[in-house]
Amino acid sequence: MKTETMRSVMGYVAGLLFGLGLGISGMTDPARVLGFLDLLGAWDPTLLFVLGGAVVTNFIGYRLVFRRPNPIYAEAFQLPTRQDLDARLIGGAALFGIGWGLSGYCPGPAFASLGGLTAPLLAMLMAMIAGWFVARAIPARD
Repeated sequence: MKTETMRSVMGYVAGLLFGLGLGISGMTDPARVLGFLDLLGAWDPTLLFVLGGAVVTNFIGYRLVFRRPNPIYAEAFQLPTRQDLDARLIGGAALFGIGWGLSGYCPGPAFASLGGLTAPLLAMLMAMIAGWFVARAIPARD
């Protein structure tokens, strides 16, 4: 297969694995996320274990991957170069956190939950799409 085709296939495989992980761990249920944020009530630590598993997996994975001179299906690693904090980044992170806390969904679980579309999920997805358009309208500092 062509390199470009294999990159696309690997992207779909990674997305499928991510979606399956979200579904199996129960992270597509917004009640679990909201339960995690309810520190003084019926706190649900499930998200903490999922996040911990993700951190350990990524820590090991990055160590193994960066031993290679380049990715298998690309000529070079594409790593972020900017390290500064600006109003767009902080504002976007704040809006993301507020939206996640209010809805119980972040983008990954939201898309993984499309099969069982509900009114709150639809509202969250519409707000997220509107946010994409608003973010494009705000000039970026280069």
